[in-house]
Parts: sequence; C-alpha cells; structure tokens
Amino acid sequence: MKIFSAILLLCCVHALSAAPILILNGTVVTSEGSHPGWDVLIEDGKIAMVGPKVEPIPRDARIIDASGKYVMPGGIDPHTHLEMPFMGQEACDDFKSGQEAALAGGTTMHIDFALPVNGDLAAGFELYKKKSAKSVMDFGFHMAVTAWNDQVAEDMSTLAKLGINSFKFFLAYKGALMVTDEEFQQGLQQCKKIGAVAMVHAENGDAVANGQKAMIEKGIVGPEGHALSRPAVLEGEATGRAIKLAKYVNTPLYVVHVMSIDAMEEVAKARREGQRVIGEAVASGITQDESKMWDPDFKIAAQFVMSPPIRSKEHQGALIHGLVDESLTIIATDHAVFNSTQKAKGKPPQADFRTLPNGVNGIEERMHVTWDVLVNSGRISPSAYVSITSAEAAKVFNIFPQKGHIAPGSDADVIIFDPTVEHTISATTHHSRMDTNIYEGYTMKGKVVTTISQGNIVWENEKLNTVEGAGRYIKMEPFGYLFDELDKLEPAPKPYGPTPVPRDYGSSENKDEL
Repeated sequence: MKIFSAILLLCCVHALSAAPILILNGTVVTSEGSHPGWDVLIEDGKIAMVGPKVEPIPRDARIIDASGKYVMPGGIDPHTHLEMPFMGQEACDDFKSGQEAALAGGTTMHIDFALPVNGDLAAGFELYKKKSAKSVMDFGFHMAVTAWNDQVAEDMSTLAKLGINSFKFFLAYKGALMVTDEEFQQGLQQCKKIGAVAMVHAENGDAVANGQKAMIEKGIVGPEGHALSRPAVLEGEATGRAIKLAKYVNTPLYVVHVMSIDAMEEVAKARREGQRVIGEAVASGITQDESKMWDPDFKIAAQFVMSPPIRSKEHQGALIHGLVDESLTIIATDHAVFNSTQKAKGKPPQADFRTLPNGVNGIEERMHVTWDVLVNSGRISPSAYVSITSAEAAKVFNIFPQKGHIAPGSDADVIIFDPTVEHTISATTHHSRMDTNIYEGYTMKGKVVTTISQGNIVWENEKLNTVEGAGRYIKMEPFGYLFDELDKLEPAPKPYGPTPVPRDYGSSENKDEL
C-alpha cells in the first residue's frame, strides 16, 4: 500500500479575508432561472444573501452597481491541462498563468487532468500537488489511468477518498497513453465500485496509427495530415465502443471533447435510451473549422492541431445544435497550450505532424465565445448558458451547489457580465503565456467586467488582482448524482427458469464421450 501525503495544506492554503461585497440591481442568473433587479451580498467568501432587496447593508461593504448587467456563477472549466508533459514538451501555461487567464475570462474553477508518473497514480498526484502550489484560484483534479494492475486499482480507491472522483482513459495515443479494451473495462468496473465517473478520450488508436502511416506514405507531412489521419468515423467508432462497454458494466461515462457528428450521435442515442452518459463539447469545436490546418503558413496551421481534430463547419454546426438540444450538456476547453516554438518541433522537413504537440487555447476565451455563439444568436437562454458553463459540471463532479450556483451558502465565485461591451480577442491582450491565439481577431458583444473568486475581486477594470498560493484544492466526493439508483439499470435475468440451470452432465468417467 502506497502512502499518500496529507492534503490539508493543499485544501486550506492562504485563505483571504475581504470586506463584504454588495452587488445591486443586476439580473441574477442561475441554471434555474433569471431574476432582474436582484441583489447579492457576499461575506466571508460565501454568498450571504440573494434577493430583490438585501438589507441591512453592512457598513463596510463594497457596493457594485450591476444595472444592465448579468450576475452569474463563475465558470467551471472541467477540462484543462496546465503544465502538462506531452509529446516531448510541457504546456507553457502553469497553475498561475493559466488560472489568471481563466479569471480574466470569467472562469473561477477548473478541473485539471493529473497524469500518472510511469503509470503510478500516487506519484502523479504528488507531482500535481506540487505544480498547483502557485495556484491563484480554486481547482480540482481528474486522474488519468494509462496502465492497469492491482496497484492502480488500489490507488484509485485511495484517491477517491482524497477528493478525486473521476478517472480518464485514453483509447487513443497508441504506445503512450492508450489502454486496451480489457484495461478500460477493468477501469470501468473499478470506477463503479468506488463511485467515480469514468471519462474517455474516444478515438480508435490502432486505426489512427495506421492513418498516420498512410499519410506519411503519401507525402502528407504537414498539419493537414493530422486531420486526415484522424477522421470522424474513428471518433464515432471509439465513442460507440466506450459507451457500450460502460453499458455492459453499468456505470456512468463522460465523453470528453466530442468533436464530430459521429461521436455526438452515439452520445445522443445512449442518452435517449436512458444510459448515464455525459457529452462534453469544447469551445474550439463550436467556433473553429479544420480549414486552418491547410494554411500555407505552418505557424498558423500548427496552432489548430488538437485531438480529436477540429473538424468541418458541418460538424461545428451539429455540435452547436447538440448543446441546444442537450445531447451535449457541458462546454469545456481542453486548454493545452504549446507556443509556436514548441509547435515547430513538428515542422517539416526535419519532422512531421506526428511530433507536433497537440493542443489549443481556450481557458480565457470559453465564456465569451460560448455566449456569442449560443446566447447572442438566440439559440439558448442565459440560464441555459449558466448550466453548460458551470452548473452541470458542478453537478456531475458533485460540488453543486457549493460551486456553479448563486444561493446562500454557495462559494462566492461570481462574475458580472456586461452584454453591451464589444471586444476583440488577441494574443497581444490575452493573459496566457501563449504567443498565438486560435481566436485571434474574434470580435463579439458581451464581456466579463468583474470576476469575484473566494469573495475577492480578482478581475476589474481590465486588471487582475491575484495572490499566488491563494488557490484551493476542492475535494470532489464520490457517488454523485449519476450514481443515483444506478442499480435499477442492471439487466434483468432471463425469464427461462433458475440460473444456473440444474443439469446432469454425466460423471467425470464419461467426459471423453461428451
């Protein structure tokens, strides 16, 4: 049995004290509805009061007039990769720069994917605790599972007690992160046992490897080869396979970064049939298209390489519709950023797309572009926006209503959103360490003008006010709502009589005759 070090310091670092904050006259929006003209009182890092008129007003309260603005829960990004080692590089945003970018964009909590060290989950957890020491906002961890043995199963049980209630399995990246179907099934069974959500990166890794080889043989070595070697059919096949294995085990499944019609239809079908499946879209999937990977400028084309790939406008439109009809219920980012120098490691003729680090930005842009695509267009309401950007993630990972909600007792992670402000996204103004931005030049109406984290104003007047080390590790308990009455979905026994069936198979002396 490995010994995990205590996490009390990680959970309780650098609590900040601040004067009460009273937000007046805003439209308070939660996943349950909108309330024009309501006030919100924040005290001691919590929501103290919410309603049409908050009284009495504390004498030392900071007053913010939110007339004409929306007051919403801070965003929760459940899919990020800060300081991630991958393909010979390390993502250039760490737990300070990435989180400051998040706060500037209205996200007040993220859940990062901790990677094991040589398959060792315990060592991976310890490493990511150290990485997160510089955090400036609240965060949690998923844990990736890249191999299978008895120690991995035991460590999963221990981590579940320490606040990790989700484990990710890769059906892609052959020879690196990929698990076999047998290992995946064993992981699903362990997740069910400990009440953790199984997450899956669904692409057929064997077929992708063959596709990569085929592209190289055709002389296709640039970023477009990445898209061509990972077609939508391979994402759809792996998604359907993962969903069916989860159904066989009868445990919930969370499909990360759904990027294609093929994968989304598998998720939608399973949900219609009552299976506990969550489909996650990402901001790049609903705003970008694959044509950028054909740009003659390698630096531009390389920016857009991620897995599964950004796809055609047809898929983009379908993913948007999937968020509208709730086939997909969460919008995340898969924020994994490698700068142009790091991306150049896959530049021909010395290399090819197979060594080009996969990943795009989005932790700062997600809340804005999602509002533009879905709310400004009239496709969804502000309440539905809160659901897909914060509340549903909080529910799936069992931290609602602590997070993702505005109600007395909820954490004071709040944003004030002005729907009239026009702004343009650019690498010259963003807060990530990236030197590029896939949303470069994207102009929209609607902006987060104030971000409150842990009851403190951390973004206001286009300026950050953060404290390194103030971030808190948020424990996420197992057996969230996806496990409620799960036993009722267990397949019923066949109605043909007792099982096992009593039979006379003859004596062992006659076994050669059978």
